[in-house]
Amino acid sequence: MRNKKKFLSICLFSMLMCTPFCASWAESMQDSLTEEEVAAEMDAVSAEAVAAYDMENSVFQQIVDLEQEKVLMELEKERAQLNLELDKLAAEKIKLHMEIEELSGRAEQQQQELENAQAKLEAEAAKLEREKEELAAQTEELAASRKPAAASVTTSSENSEQPSVNFDEQYRLLNVVGIGSQLQAKIENLSTGQTKTISVGKVVDGYVVQSISLDEGVVFSDGKNVQTLNITKSK
Repeated sequence: MRNKKKFLSICLFSMLMCTPFCASWAESMQDSLTEEEVAAEMDAVSAEAVAAYDMENSVFQQIVDLEQEKVLMELEKERAQLNLELDKLAAEKIKLHMEIEELSGRAEQQQQELENAQAKLEAEAAKLEREKEELAAQTEELAASRKPAAASVTTSSENSEQPSVNFDEQYRLLNVVGIGSQLQAKIENLSTGQTKTISVGKVVDGYVVQSISLDEGVVFSDGKNVQTLNITKSK
């Protein structure tokens, strides 16, 4: 299609170029030639003009070449733009792959940290469970060891009915002073010679003073045993 248009353009250009010549020639030959002969001569002249026409150096060829160069330049420009877009897409693709790999690495690191933390917690739980079992075993051993000791303490307390303090041997009642419920007694430690004044409710060597009187003296009690220290015995 393009070659056909090109050929028609060439023919038209040739006819335009040859129009003055053909017109003058037709006027000179009008009288001597018939219409058919004139047409034949004109076709022959047109054919010679077309054959002699130099397409390479013609204005038309230059115009065609310029148009082709313009189209080629546009195509090259579009090609360069496409290459630029492809380079951008490739760079974006590489960046996206790097981000995906980074995120994947972070996810793996976080997963590993979670697994380590879980393993640590499980180890701590197992350690606490072992310590709990050991503590329970120690408690059982301690309870088992306490039973004979408690039994021995009970037996010794039951067998030991003698008081730990003998006031008749360790103390002497010096005097009783006061009136009514305000009586006070003065006693002396025979081993040290120290004296002290006591009243009802005072504690002496683990014994509580229950009562003080001139007749009975001083009555001591530890809840189980009762001892009496009076002036007659002390003298």
